[in-house]
Amino acid sequence: MSLSRLTLSSGRSIELTELRMSSTYGGMLEGYPCQRINEVKMSGLIQQAEHAFPFAPVHLVPPTREYPDQAAGVFGPVEVLPPIACIGVFSSTAVDPELDAVLYRSNLVVAWFQAAPDVPSGEDAASSLRGIRWEELAQDYEL
Repeated sequence: MSLSRLTLSSGRSIELTELRMSSTYGGMLEGYPCQRINEVKMSGLIQQAEHAFPFAPVHLVPPTREYPDQAAGVFGPVEVLPPIACIGVFSSTAVDPELDAVLYRSNLVVAWFQAAPDVPSGEDAASSLRGIRWEELAQDYEL
């Protein structure tokens, strides 16, 4: 049973079968959000996804970045990512049209950042998430 369904910009329907959420800056004791910290946050999210779900390829949706009007510190200007970091496992029909539709599916682990702790669903999902290039990124597997 899926948690939700999304229709990608390509028209492909995908199902969200597992979702993990965490605070983007949870546990940050020192410093402030800046480009260097955000690069570490993004690479850490990818590593978490690869470790948790080694059976599928991982894709990071490039996050939006905000630059509030604050004085730059020693690490450069303040740069803020959306407050919720997500890792989701998505599945769909096989990418290769020659594979038996009954025996094969495709999957992709997606990492992304979003503004609220909501399950992405249908047309309410962010356009960046619906813009995933499934045919290029997902991997077919046999049931």
